[in-house]
Amino acid sequence: MINRIRDIRRQKGMTLADVALACDPPTTAQTIGRLETGMRNLSLVWMNRIAAALQVEPETLLRSEAAEPARLVATLGQKGAEALRKPVDAVLPNALSADAPWLVVSVEATVGEYRSGDQLWMRQYAPEAAASLLNRDVLVPLPAGRFAFGRLTENGPGAIVLVPPASGKSPVSVDRPAWLAVAETLVRKL
Repeated sequence: MINRIRDIRRQKGMTLADVALACDPPTTAQTIGRLETGMRNLSLVWMNRIAAALQVEPETLLRSEAAEPARLVATLGQKGAEALRKPVDAVLPNALSADAPWLVVSVEATVGEYRSGDQLWMRQYAPEAAASLLNRDVLVPLPAGRFAFGRLTENGPGAIVLVPPASGKSPVSVDRPAWLAVAETLVRKL
């Protein structure tokens, strides 16, 4: 069975030993190495254990044989584009972290730094997380199915303040939001 354990592990910056220790119960780096190279069968039990250790959904570990996956082929740095020694499967951002649900906002008209056609992939958090989200763009629900969006600038007792991305707009104060969603990934067609 073709799997993506090695690619996901490397993109998360983990060693074989890190994954082995993160498994419940812990296992050996050698076992993880055999599973990711296909020398040992990746059973459903192992798939669930490794997925939990990598904090991804179990189906993310599998790769379709029919569809060619996106590949990481180069890095871009101060010296320009440099080829990777060996291309690896790219793992989509939504597959790398399964800690909170995703919400997506579609940008209809250019506003602030966002262009028409952009998509903002956002992670949903409890209101208690507001202090850790200061100076980030967030979406919060308002009554009657509406939303407020902007840079989170203040976090007071029970209320938050957002500065909308459009220039000339007044800050918006939201009392006791049910949740906040922080922009983590911008998808923009070139």
